[in-house]
Amino acid sequence: MLVLGIETSCDETAVGIVEDRFTLQANVIASQVELHAPYGGVVPEVAARAHLDQMLPTVETALAHAGARIGDIDAVAVTSGPGLMGALLVGVSAAKGIALAHDIPLVGVNHLRAHVEASQLEHGELEPPLVALVVSGGHTSIVVMEPDGGFRQLGSTIDDAAGEAFDKIARFIGLDFPGGPEIDRLARGGDPEAYAFPRALMDASYDMSLSGLKTAVIRELRRMEAAGVEPDLADVAASFQEAIVDVQVLKTLRAAADEGLDQVVLAGGVAANSRLRERFTQECDVNGQRLIIPSVPLCTDNGAMVAASGSNLLAAGVTSELCLAADPNLALAG
Repeated sequence: MLVLGIETSCDETAVGIVEDRFTLQANVIASQVELHAPYGGVVPEVAARAHLDQMLPTVETALAHAGARIGDIDAVAVTSGPGLMGALLVGVSAAKGIALAHDIPLVGVNHLRAHVEASQLEHGELEPPLVALVVSGGHTSIVVMEPDGGFRQLGSTIDDAAGEAFDKIARFIGLDFPGGPEIDRLARGGDPEAYAFPRALMDASYDMSLSGLKTAVIRELRRMEAAGVEPDLADVAASFQEAIVDVQVLKTLRAAADEGLDQVVLAGGVAANSRLRERFTQECDVNGQRLIIPSVPLCTDNGAMVAASGSNLLAAGVTSELCLAADPNLALAG
């Protein structure tokens, strides 16, 4: 069974095709980075219009990569939320059109769930219960995936998501958009212990806070500027990144231990961060926990993860009506 997945929750027009839940046949992404770079962030109206322009060519390219025709597709899955409303509407409308025109099932997919289930394309069937850290530009949450496939939230950011914090600090120190990969690159040449930036909410809760960290970095840079001291930006990036990584690793692995679970999934766009992947790998090895991380191309927003998640829902008998609505605040748990 071939499932075509459409992802337009933010600034990537992405289409993937998955066969029989686990076999990736195509994963095509039309990036909008150059469109949004002059603004230092994603402009919702620009993103939605670009999705309109790129949707049909991206679908056609994905079909070509899979060696398939649109008539070969057995179902179409689409991100229905969370995300930017205008962007979501483009993808949902396109998926409805395909489903109606070809009389195939439509499956609405939660973007965050899809990030977690992307792992099955490389690691096989997930075997819940397990703990997952879903960390991206707009979301940072620690959740339990239950045996029935549902999700229970343990904690989340109370202010900035990790990806948002990366972008803001990158912009402040003059790095290009998107900021996460630029911070990661710069930090590789820096000392993560050069600056003692704060680790907030290091308590028994699973919630996280990054707003204070962001403020602390900006204040330190302004203090140094006032004192006529030239900062080593590689050290700043490494220390800032390490503060984020410390909190996420500690809280996620403590959550797994408290829940009595030995499987940990790292998912979402920020899961592409090399230091986060390295630290999780090290700590899980020490703790005897199984770590499941998609490869970098499957961490960032992509259509393959939507096709995989949609395939799972379809196998469970879950489909959507053609009145499927886009929901920018769609929750993963609860």
